[in-house]
Parts: sequence; structure tokens; C-alpha cells
Amino acid sequence: MSGSLADLAMLAAGVLAAGIVTGLLAGLFGIGGGAIIVPVLYEVFRLTGVPEAVRMQLCVGTSLAIIVPTTLRSYRAHRRQSLVIGEVLRSWTAPAIVGVAVGSIAAAFAPPGLFKATFAVIACLIAAKLLFGGDRWALGDELPGRPAMLASGFAVGLGSSLMGISGGSLVTMILTLYRRSIHQAVATAAGLGVPITTAGAIGYAFAGLPHRALLPPLSLGFVSVIGFALIAPVSSLVAPFGARLAHRAPRRWLEVSFALFLLLAATRFLAGLA
Repeated sequence: MSGSLADLAMLAAGVLAAGIVTGLLAGLFGIGGGAIIVPVLYEVFRLTGVPEAVRMQLCVGTSLAIIVPTTLRSYRAHRRQSLVIGEVLRSWTAPAIVGVAVGSIAAAFAPPGLFKATFAVIACLIAAKLLFGGDRWALGDELPGRPAMLASGFAVGLGSSLMGISGGSLVTMILTLYRRSIHQAVATAAGLGVPITTAGAIGYAFAGLPHRALLPPLSLGFVSVIGFALIAPVSSLVAPFGARLAHRAPRRWLEVSFALFLLLAATRFLAGLA
């Protein structure tokens, strides 16, 4: 009994710590922290006996639900600094939601390795751009026309729904390629994360309904109510502290820190493929 209680205490401490780190990352980099939430939840669900067939989907759906309030608070904190690019939010929101819907349906039937491999590849590309590209890697000084903007929004939504993230890393990469500052990119990423995570959580909840027999108690489709209740409040409260730090940090420091975070997350996912 004492061993079981100790294991539960360690798991609870780990989940709470993940909530704190998630909130700081959300505010600092304009991301929802899914790269941390998904691996933590994967171990929690493994230890509690969730079948492998639905474990990864449950992690991704729960991650999207958890970071809804985190991205909302992060966006509000960034918006007060007047750095959010309104044109991007208006152009990308609708196609991003469509991308999330497509990804949610596809992810319900995809093998677990797809989530890990997709995240690792994209994270490494973004990190390489931040570490080595600098201002030399650019697609132009102005944002592209409407067709390209719509396609970008769709791609961000689709990728986010497959990875269980708010889309911050993808938005940041695209906007910096069009020579928007890292601070503007981060702030805008936080704003787009709100509809992406909301639509993703709803999509995964519906996608998981046919798999109810395999899911643990208190699951709303592929969304664990228990996981949401443990992590979401903590990460949401901490997010504004990270946002304030981001606005004080030098641009290069923010870029390098973001890149290193992505490489660490990619390594974690690639290790899971072995």
C-alpha cells in the first residue's frame, strides 16, 4: 500500500510540475506546452493500464484540452503589449480550424508513431531555422497573398492536431520566415492557439466516442477529464509570468532558447519510436 501511495504521489508531483513548466513555456514562446504534456500523460496512462491502441490519441486530445485556458491567458498577456498581428489571425483562424478537424479525424485511426515522427521532423526543421538561419532564411519581406495565407493556416491547424500542440512552433517559424520579429510571432502564435486548441479538444472528444470501451473512466472521447483537471489550472495561472519574461528578453536569447526546447522535445519523441 505504501509503495502504491508513493507512486501516486510521484505521479501527482510530476503532473503538477509539468503544469508549471507548461504555463511558463506557453507565455515565453507562445506555445501551449503539448510537447511536455503528451509524454507525461503517456506515462500516466501507461501505468494506469490504458490500451496502446488508444493511449496516444488520448494523450493528444487531453493535451489540446489542457492548453485551451493556457493559450487564452497567454494571448491576453501578449495582446496587452500590442504585438499580435491581426491580419494573420483573421486570415488563418478559419482554415486552421478546418485543418484541426481533418487532423482530428485522421489521428483517430493513425498509428501512434505518426504523432511522434511528425512532431520530431517539424521541430528539428524549426530549430535549425532558428539556430542557423537567422535573417538569411526568409521567404519575403511581406506576408504572401490570400491563397498562400489560407494554405498556411490549414497546415498549422493540421500539424497542431496531429502533435497535440497549440501551433505556436509552426506559426513562429512561418512568420519569422516573412521577417516578422520573434516577439510578434510569439504573440500571434498565442492568439491562434486559442481556436486551434478549442477546436482540437472538441474534435478529439467526438473522434474518441466510438472507442469508449477502451478508454479509462471519466474520459470524454479522447479527452481525459482527470488529466485536464490536474494540469490545466496550474499551467493557466503560470502563463502570464512567462509572457512578461518574453517581452523583456533579447531577441536572440528567445530564438536560441526556443530552438533548444524544440530539439529536446524532438529527441524525446524520437526515443519513443525505438
